[in-house]
Amino acid sequence: MMRTRKHRTEAAWLCSGVLFFGATMFLCPPALAQTGQTAVTATVAPVAITLEEAIKRAQANEPVFAAARAQSKVSALDRSIARSALLPDVTYHNQYLYTQPGGELGQTGQSTAAAQLATPRFIANNAVHEYMSQAMVNEVIGLKGIAGVRLADATSALDAAQLEVVRRGLVVAVTSLYYGALASDQKLAIAQRAADEAAAFTGLTVKRENAREVAHADVVKAQLLQQQKQRDLADAAVIAERMHLELATLLFPDPRTPYSLEVPKDTGALAAFADVQSAAASSNPEMKSALAAMKASDANVLAARAAYLPDIGLNVTYGIDAAQFAKNGPDGARNLGYSASVTVDIPVWDWLATGHKVKQSEIRRDAARVALTATQRQFIARLQEFYSEARTAREQMQSLDDSVKTAAESLRLTKLRYGNGEATVLEVVDAENSMTLAENARADGMIRNEIAEANLKTLMGEL
Repeated sequence: MMRTRKHRTEAAWLCSGVLFFGATMFLCPPALAQTGQTAVTATVAPVAITLEEAIKRAQANEPVFAAARAQSKVSALDRSIARSALLPDVTYHNQYLYTQPGGELGQTGQSTAAAQLATPRFIANNAVHEYMSQAMVNEVIGLKGIAGVRLADATSALDAAQLEVVRRGLVVAVTSLYYGALASDQKLAIAQRAADEAAAFTGLTVKRENAREVAHADVVKAQLLQQQKQRDLADAAVIAERMHLELATLLFPDPRTPYSLEVPKDTGALAAFADVQSAAASSNPEMKSALAAMKASDANVLAARAAYLPDIGLNVTYGIDAAQFAKNGPDGARNLGYSASVTVDIPVWDWLATGHKVKQSEIRRDAARVALTATQRQFIARLQEFYSEARTAREQMQSLDDSVKTAAESLRLTKLRYGNGEATVLEVVDAENSMTLAENARADGMIRNEIAEANLKTLMGEL
């Protein structure tokens, strides 16, 4: 009994070993097993992303832009549908009709023979057996169709302009996130440098304390500075990660995809205001949208007024409508033939419904006219605002660069003076904080300058 239990235990351990070895070979490639490496997630090289590539990827992934693009395509098809409604439509109609006989004999159809056929019980039908195979051409002529084409044209232009508005809004959002991520990377590097500087300064104060050159209070102050810089470094890392994730949600299926951002090259001097104004006025989508909305309102007014006028309906029919499905009847009569009709429906009285519809369309047209003038005023104000912002941000970049250089020189000189015993620890701390503030201000100035120029280029239609 003991031997059997022992054998079972050994067999269980053997099976466990086989399963473990199989799982290890499945999870770890043979090459790793041979080299003794551990199975870890493969390191993927970061994808290099430019601003243009970021905008392109965002346009492929952003749902609002996709919906606007789909609506623009649908409106273009509606325009084609409205135009086709002005043209005649052709229908090939086929029908077999059976009617219960009435019990009497009479002449039916086109037959000229003396033979009498059973008459149908329903007087609206022509024969007991009736075959219809006819080609019909129908056309309706009226002002409503013309108004429908104008409305479809205006709606298509409106949706195309709205698509451009959404596209430019997406460009602005991507640009802000792009340069925001770049600035967060710069601030992370600044925080890392400040933390390293604080750690080095703490080491210096410890050495001077050991040499009995400074009091222990200097070490405490340096340690407090180092702890603060370490917290700033952790916060900068979190902010940088958040900015990269926010941008990655627009660029990749998986926001955790590693990527790197390329710093755009300097675009040169700022264009003259007259050139900016001319380019922006010719390609402003808000203005185009407001104009298209105005044209759509005019088309709605025309369509409402068209209800006062009659529509003319034309119909031409050619084919068979006989008791036999044949070109000729049994008596030689020709079944093939044609007919034509003209219909004119004249509106007389609808209890003022048409007048009220016209009034509604005119009210909406007046509102669209007000929106158009408001868009014009907003365009002028935005153009002036964006240009002033871009000019001021560009002019301040040189001042921010000079501030960083001055702060770096001040920090260097203060450290030298402290090392020689000519400066206090508070002066070093103040110089270090001034250096960090100047570098962060330059990073903020960079993102302000780039976003201002991107907004201006977007307004001009260049981005």
